[in-house]
Amino acid sequence: MDRSSAAYDEDFYAWTQAQAQELRRAGAERNNAPVDWESVAEEIESRGRNQKSEIDNRLGVLLVHLLKWMFCPHLRDRCERGLRLTVREQRKKLIREIKDSPSLRPYVIDVFAEVYSDARLRAAVEADTPDDHFPVKPPFTLDQALDPAYPAELFPPEWRV
Repeated sequence: MDRSSAAYDEDFYAWTQAQAQELRRAGAERNNAPVDWESVAEEIESRGRNQKSEIDNRLGVLLVHLLKWMFCPHLRDRCERGLRLTVREQRKKLIREIKDSPSLRPYVIDVFAEVYSDARLRAAVEADTPDDHFPVKPPFTLDQALDPAYPAELFPPEWRV
């Protein structure tokens, strides 16, 4: 396995960005001129952007469901299992995305507050409550949101898979 294949397997997002840069350089030098280097580079970059979008979406769903669990006790009785399943699924997928592309961890940290702000409003709509029912600042950290045991009352040991 060569160096670029290893990078592809270890951090897909970083690989997409490096490959796009290399393709543009090769195109500017007129290597393999018949190839549409700019479009190829754009497609590779778009794969990296898709990973960011996937993270944004999954993080948003995770935060909405955590908020509904924490601040909407009226939903717990009828939605407990669904909330658990959704939170667990989103966590697993987010952790996998970050593991597959570790260079995206800083991105997740950077967008956490913004995604939380959107999730707060979405949770209010889904729970049919006023926006101010949920705190303006996140009541949990990113690490807590990704922790399979958080919050403890939602995730007893048998659900921490």
